[in-house]
Amino acid sequence: MIKAGVIGAGSMGKNHIRIYSEMPDVELVGISDIDAELVEGLAGQYNTRPFTDYNELLKEGLDAVSIVVPTRLHRDVSVAALRAGANILVEKPISDSIENAQAILSTAKELGRYVMVGHIERFNPAILRLKEIIDTGLLGKIVSISTTRVGPYNPRIRDVGVILDIGVHDIDVISFLYGKHVNQVYAVAGADIHSMEDHATIHMRFDHQFSGLVEVNWLTPHKVRKLTAVGMKGVAYLDYIDQTLELHDCSWIRKAKIEKKEPLRNELEHFIDRIGRNMQPEPAGEDGIHALNVSLAAIRSYQEEKMIRIK
Repeated sequence: MIKAGVIGAGSMGKNHIRIYSEMPDVELVGISDIDAELVEGLAGQYNTRPFTDYNELLKEGLDAVSIVVPTRLHRDVSVAALRAGANILVEKPISDSIENAQAILSTAKELGRYVMVGHIERFNPAILRLKEIIDTGLLGKIVSISTTRVGPYNPRIRDVGVILDIGVHDIDVISFLYGKHVNQVYAVAGADIHSMEDHATIHMRFDHQFSGLVEVNWLTPHKVRKLTAVGMKGVAYLDYIDQTLELHDCSWIRKAKIEKKEPLRNELEHFIDRIGRNMQPEPAGEDGIHALNVSLAAIRSYQEEKMIRIK
């Protein structure tokens, strides 16, 4: 039995709490949030213990902790959880700076603990199926992958702009599908309703010949989450929300068979399974640092109006 806890009981944290409470191989020892009324209500609902100070929760000998707090707090909460002996799943982005992200990873390495980064779209059944199809060569050599992730603004997002909040999803997914890291990035962005950028187009280059294009905004009145992968033998059209995948080639239009499932449940099951077997969960901290590095480079690119090379 894995002893788990959740730090942060906002909209995403509530889902971590719900899923852990339903997992047969997990004991949800406690949950923490600074909102006492909120955390007490959730603890009663899910038959666990409430904490307003996460340090008190960390004294409970936890094996696994989900860290679902604002990005600026990721370093402090992650390091505290690791030092308390837990393995951690920290929501994306891994932190607010490369320095702080590296501090999390160096602490984990020092203590022999695991860090997983919550890039949830890697666990979307449609993305998992597309990755299988790409790796079999059915679409041939993939030359470009483009995504659209747009929708209305969520007022709870205050500490980051649209690139770090939602653009980082597709930066990670495209890297995952290619199995490669970004070499160069160029972005155009602006701020109309937010203190930071609220719309952006990010062009990424992989191995100096493969293309990735990410379009994000908080301005579109309805939510769209789609991806297109262009290969030498065919094109794949994916819908993240509907979890559908169509393959087009010169002869056929085919729909991939996909068993729909909540991506977060897939993610947490993977985390708990790997922790239980003393194995590194994926995506690891290094993947989270890459996605963060590219996101920060995209922000720098639009601010300085130039292409940025990724080291």
